[in-house]
Amino acid sequence: MVSIITFSVETIPNLKPQTRVILQSIEVFSVMVFTIEYIMRIYIAGNKLKFVFSFIGIIDFLAILPFYLTVGVDLRSLRALRFLRLFRILKLVGYNKAMNQFSRAIKSAKEQILLFIFITLILIYFAAVGIYYFENEAQPEHFTSIFDSLWWAIITLTTVGYGDVYPITVGGKVFTFFILMIGLGIVAIPTGIISSALTTSVDNKEED
Repeated sequence: MVSIITFSVETIPNLKPQTRVILQSIEVFSVMVFTIEYIMRIYIAGNKLKFVFSFIGIIDFLAILPFYLTVGVDLRSLRALRFLRLFRILKLVGYNKAMNQFSRAIKSAKEQILLFIFITLILIYFAAVGIYYFENEAQPEHFTSIFDSLWWAIITLTTVGYGDVYPITVGGKVFTFFILMIGLGIVAIPTGIISSALTTSVDNKEED
């Protein structure tokens, strides 16, 4: 949590040099702690490769990677890797029973979730093709191709609707209505899947 807070404070403009030194010191200390923890976890792991490529192992690695990649390097492109420090907050998952239970629920519903994602991708493509044929002639600047139409499909199916791209033809508006109705289901379905899996996980835990 301290690491995440310092990461956020670093983005404040016009910080005093002394403050930046303090923040850098906290960053170095945090990385040293995470590095020692990572090495010790590998050392005590029965199956070292399994841990390294596990979810927690990858998170631990990504938490320290940006620091070592940018040490002594003044390439601005590599500085963008600093955002990977946000992976440190995922380390908290391993210390929370509720999050572990949630993780088990996700694993138990893995097949349903993957099927839902696959169907959603098909629907997004279908929506992009449909709106392209309805709106291409009327708005060639927004619906130049099916690939350009994918942006509209995504924000419409997720019911976000930024309003930057919208249909103006009658056919496009009717088509959008049906896509919005489908979008409501896309938002609701994963909630039901995860809720059901979580309830099952809690019941199994109580029985154990």
